[in-house]
Amino acid sequence: MKSGIGKYEAVIGLEVHAQMLTDTKMFCGCSTRFGSEPNTQTCPVCIGMPGVLPVMNKKALEFTIKTGLAMNCKISPYSRFSRKNYFYPDLPKGYQISQYELPICEGGYIEVVVDGEVKRIGITRIHMEEDAGKNIHEGGGNYSFVDLNRAGIPLMEIVSEPDIRSPKEAAEYMKKLRTILRYLGVCDGNMEQGSLRCDANVSIRPVGQKEFGTRAEVKNINSFKFVEKALEYEIKRQIKVVEEGGRVIQETRLWDSNKGITESMRGKEEAHDYRYFPEPDLVPITAGQEWIDEIRIKLPELPDAKRKRFVSGYEIPEYDADLLTSEKAVAEWFEEAVRLGGSPKAVSNWMMGDLMRLLNEENKGIEECPLKPIQLVDMLKLIDNGTISGKIAKTVFEEMYKSGKEAGQIVKEKGLVQISDAGEIEKAIDEILTKSQREVERYKAGDEKLMGFFVGQVMKATKGKANPQMVNELLKKKLG
Repeated sequence: MKSGIGKYEAVIGLEVHAQMLTDTKMFCGCSTRFGSEPNTQTCPVCIGMPGVLPVMNKKALEFTIKTGLAMNCKISPYSRFSRKNYFYPDLPKGYQISQYELPICEGGYIEVVVDGEVKRIGITRIHMEEDAGKNIHEGGGNYSFVDLNRAGIPLMEIVSEPDIRSPKEAAEYMKKLRTILRYLGVCDGNMEQGSLRCDANVSIRPVGQKEFGTRAEVKNINSFKFVEKALEYEIKRQIKVVEEGGRVIQETRLWDSNKGITESMRGKEEAHDYRYFPEPDLVPITAGQEWIDEIRIKLPELPDAKRKRFVSGYEIPEYDADLLTSEKAVAEWFEEAVRLGGSPKAVSNWMMGDLMRLLNEENKGIEECPLKPIQLVDMLKLIDNGTISGKIAKTVFEEMYKSGKEAGQIVKEKGLVQISDAGEIEKAIDEILTKSQREVERYKAGDEKLMGFFVGQVMKATKGKANPQMVNELLKKKLG
């Protein structure tokens, strides 16, 4: 009989809020710029003054349709907004304009790869809504501040089917979602700034049972790492409750990343608690098929299609293609380098290794990369024509990244030209072999691993400049 975790299966559905990259808010002309002084990007509409009328942002509708098409959804020809009623200090109107019974996108899916297997995760719906403001609990005392700059920011809520079965699947789903949104240019995916936020509905059930268990909603998850950690904790918590004879209750819980636990926040609301009704100040949305088709035609090449093209067209491994297509800007950098003459596999190796390491050390994205694709290509040409070795190239690459200088200039200034003169290399080998008689005898007696020692000594003597291929050939010839 299985016990503990192996006896139960997790059932997870995610609700992701993506802030759209529009210049203005959902129902007014206020700026959506992040980081401004509190309450400087507000007007009578977004602060809920009496008598004002909202006007829908058409760009937000276009972005939502674009996302729905990219995620294989059916686009509704007729949809409408609703009022979601609740009271909180950051919601000045006392309701949020959202979509309820008639969303703009329904019934899609995306595919993720988990442990080498493709998993299809259904999308229940994608709908538009406005964001609330932000409560600021700073300065001590028994009061809080309210910043309404965020009130009215256009959001997409992307609701998955309860198809996710593990925290790892959930994290992969979130990563894929973020990649698609960034490819489309509809959301920057910045979880730290709150432009991509995730709530998770989690329940457990005995393995083999079809009926769902009682779910808890976990809020405040703001990174891929925390998606996994919060779900791992919540699944274990629910199993412990059931194993000890208790009953999981339907509630909303908050993820505390400092403590690494979820904590009860309030009883879970149902739809009727919000008293949804059609928004009387906005007309229904009718998206014409001609406009939808126009948006579909303009969709960019999406990550899955680009990944397949990279594998077949550039003949690089799937692992490389996965990493290179995870960000649109990374894929574009790679393709530019290949277009300029770089070998696809060589470009891929340098990008995934040294380039990503240097960018990660400075917490930079490829968009901020000081190195241009042409600089990498020029360095690769120096390797190919024997001017520098692969080992010296590591030094050249780092110097290029830090100084912005061209590879040829660095090689010239630092005297890094590879030694390909057989006589010069032979002289260095003779000196090493003369000083290493014991090792020579051991090698000739069958200890062939010592070849690495001899190569290392020659490279050390030539300060890494000797042509490694020539070193190996000459050593084998001399040692017999």
